[in-house]
Amino acid sequence: MSPIDFVIIVVYILSMIIIGSWFQKKASEGIDSYFLGNRELPWWALGASGMSSNLDISGTMIIVALVYALGARGFYIEIRGGVTLVMAFLMVVIGKWSRRAGVMTLAEWMKIRFGDKKQGHIARQITAITSILMTIAMVTYFAIGGGKFLGSFLGIPDFLGLPSHFWAATVLIFLAMIYTVASGLHGVIWTDVFQGFLIFALIIYIVIRAIGIDLPQEFAVSLPVKDSAGGGFQTIKTTFQEWTSIIPKFRLSLDPATTYSQYNLFGVAVMFYLFKVILEGMGGTGQYMIQRYFAASSDRDAGLLSSFWIFLLSFRWPLIAGLAVWGVSLTGTISDPEMVLPAVVHTLPIGIKGFMIACLMAAAMSTFDSTVNAGAAYWVKDIYLEYINPDASEDQKIIHSRGASILIVLAGLMSTLLIRNINEIWGWITMSIGAGLLIPQLIRWYWWRLNGYGYAIGMAAGTVTAIIWKIFAPEGAREYNAFILSISFSLIATIVGTLLTKPTDEKVLTEFFKRTRPFGFWHNIREKFSEKFQNEVARENRRDIFSLIIAIPWQISLFLMWMMLVMKRWDFFIVLLVITIILSTILYFSWYRHLSAEVDTSQENV
Repeated sequence: MSPIDFVIIVVYILSMIIIGSWFQKKASEGIDSYFLGNRELPWWALGASGMSSNLDISGTMIIVALVYALGARGFYIEIRGGVTLVMAFLMVVIGKWSRRAGVMTLAEWMKIRFGDKKQGHIARQITAITSILMTIAMVTYFAIGGGKFLGSFLGIPDFLGLPSHFWAATVLIFLAMIYTVASGLHGVIWTDVFQGFLIFALIIYIVIRAIGIDLPQEFAVSLPVKDSAGGGFQTIKTTFQEWTSIIPKFRLSLDPATTYSQYNLFGVAVMFYLFKVILEGMGGTGQYMIQRYFAASSDRDAGLLSSFWIFLLSFRWPLIAGLAVWGVSLTGTISDPEMVLPAVVHTLPIGIKGFMIACLMAAAMSTFDSTVNAGAAYWVKDIYLEYINPDASEDQKIIHSRGASILIVLAGLMSTLLIRNINEIWGWITMSIGAGLLIPQLIRWYWWRLNGYGYAIGMAAGTVTAIIWKIFAPEGAREYNAFILSISFSLIATIVGTLLTKPTDEKVLTEFFKRTRPFGFWHNIREKFSEKFQNEVARENRRDIFSLIIAIPWQISLFLMWMMLVMKRWDFFIVLLVITIILSTILYFSWYRHLSAEVDTSQENV
């Protein structure tokens, strides 16, 4: 890079530190301010921050790699996590249900659902531990992608026996920690909003350049080869019509020697991904995503931040398509699909290159800071204050908040030395450990009989199964095998653990239902309320179920529409545009118009 590029990057870094440091005093007011912004942050800022947090370097690199290697159909692979389809569920139901609990963390939510006695504490402890483990895994994922990206530009050599991408990741993470640790959620949200402008500048530039590229009717792409087959990369030929097609295929014909051959049973894989995401969406997410909803001030704000979040996030996909198109145009210079993004940036002129790197660093830092801030909350709120020092002073709470952030980051950074590539860790997070936690998270909303013991046993079984899979699974094992294994053990453990132990106290369940009002198997609890209340809840539930059926295809069509625009497949673009308009109109009447229709619970006695 030229001196001008470095100056631009330094100016960006200093801006982040200044903005983050500005909120240090605000964050020091207490942990409610540090982790939730005192629930005073505007919905549009929470939504914009969510978009910035979803658009990370690691995710961008792996999704670009999939679209570059498999064409537009690579989008369907990322239904497993990269499409963030859980947002449709958060927008309609899970976001407002979670906000109604009035808690700081998902672990603290367990005492609302299972009570403040033994079973509630066990559920809270296991949730806190698994959430911290997941946070460390996510930091590892971000560090690998960010390290690979920055390492290709900074020219950092291997040092002390550690690879260059480790040191590049260390630099990136250290810079983000400066303001993340100091300023809490206030700093995270407002630096994310600022970084969102940079991300959109990046999207506009890439899209304009990509639309100006005319790909040939036939070209070649590169796929990685398994280590057991000799390693390296293999070149395959494709056509423009095939590469840009979004029509799903049941089977691909990739060489079994390539790592992407795990997607050859394409139809089966995508059905599993869709099944997994529907279960995950209905159960709700954790980490930084759900933190935005705990910080929302009302049901309406929870809905508005969701829709704004999805709209902004949809522009990630023209960026992905643009980078993939640009990568294809660089035929002969790319071997590793995961390095398409750095390869594209290497072609940029002086000044533009520095600006693009700053924008991509913004994408990396915005995801990292949100994840770490949310993860640290589990230590402070659910372990330290609950079981170690309940009478801690505000200064002690803030010290532990910052200390937990630092330790989580160090653990994630060390874990990068054990992982080979981005897709490896992302596949494990989304299809193994994520699947292991899925069933207890799902059932907690819809089955009154689930108790804290069953929940905790199911979470523990899923986590242990995922870790064992990671250690002993053969290279190239299909992701849906991991999914089936983890979810099966978790389901059996959850059901058996629940049925062999006593139900949750009925007073706890009635208070939970009154507060959150979910649908599902709650008949014996629901009937304890007045007929008027039951009818109002049933009316809201029916609207929500219908809106969910519309919201899922709406989000998919919106995202694919922008991809087709950049790839210049006008036939697909027009069809998707019409579908998006129709579904948006239906959602306006079934969902948006009812955002302020709160059910009155003030007259209901438990």
